[in-house]
Amino acid sequence: MMCLLVLVLLSVAAADRSALQTLRQLNALYPELEHSRTIYVVENGPRLSVLAEPSKVITRRGGNVTLPCKIQRESLAPNRKMRIKWTKMTSDYLKEVDVFVSMDFHKRSYGRFHGRVHLLNNSPLDASLVITEISLEDYGKYKCEVIDGLEDATAVVALDLEGVVFPYFPRLGRYNLNYYDAERACRDQDAIVASFDQLYDAWRGGMDWCNAGWLSDGSVQYPITTPREPCGGRNTVPGVRNYGVRDKEKNHYDVFCFTSHYKGRFYYLIHRSKLTYNEAVEACQKDGAQIAKVGQMFVAWKLHGYDRCDAGWLADGSVRYPISHPRRRCSPTEAAVRFNGFPDKKHKLYGVYCFKGPN
Repeated sequence: MMCLLVLVLLSVAAADRSALQTLRQLNALYPELEHSRTIYVVENGPRLSVLAEPSKVITRRGGNVTLPCKIQRESLAPNRKMRIKWTKMTSDYLKEVDVFVSMDFHKRSYGRFHGRVHLLNNSPLDASLVITEISLEDYGKYKCEVIDGLEDATAVVALDLEGVVFPYFPRLGRYNLNYYDAERACRDQDAIVASFDQLYDAWRGGMDWCNAGWLSDGSVQYPITTPREPCGGRNTVPGVRNYGVRDKEKNHYDVFCFTSHYKGRFYYLIHRSKLTYNEAVEACQKDGAQIAKVGQMFVAWKLHGYDRCDAGWLADGSVRYPISHPRRRCSPTEAAVRFNGFPDKKHKLYGVYCFKGPN
């Protein structure tokens, strides 16, 4: 009898049983077909899926976090060659950064995640990722991808940080930062450029600022809770005003920075006299500390309720003071970090705020 090659197309649905019965009948009539090749084509969806619940995880700088990713499949027996890959999406979603890859006994972490990430390994079907010593740069969205033979499935998890957004401009004055200058300015103040989601949350919390600033996706925006003429018009509605994506090299604006909890102590240095800027730097050093940064003051004020009515030098040469409890002569109308400008460093005298890191 002629050698036959039978191609059987099976749908993994209600038709499975009848198709298998037909195949058995063919094999009974033509026993030689048992040695023929049978190809199964799955038509109605993958047998592999992944689930990320919750889809958003909130932590703080310096902590540890687990990003959930559970594998679901028809067969409970995991494949040793199953590949698990975690990547981090950039703020503009144009590319992904490798974080961690695991296949059987082969595991690898990448870049600044090296040595800080590993799989939770609660079960063979758990692809959840543990990240230790969370940094500001870890904020964002992560993709869990599981590949098993010809099948693959993905899920996205958002990692958020408890923190505070603050507007910033340097001694040069307002609208003097291109995007890359803005990145450096935030970093110098113990912060990163804020995302739109972070600015939006700050606006919902009452933030009102009339100067446009860079965000991490390259857009320029600003939050308005009280519409007025210089800020988009009195008859406009409250919201986050959007200038759109701007040229990162050529355009110049302020910046919105974001920072989170720190490990250390922020404090006002009690000193026998007021100080010039250089004297303030030396005074903190003599106390075993460093002159504090703007981001550290905002964290102390917003997240720890720090309240002090004394104006003091900060590392960028600005003079500010944090008020959590408004009162006469100390920000009477609102809780805020009050800004006294960038005084002459050589001749103006103020107190100083210091920051002492963990031992």
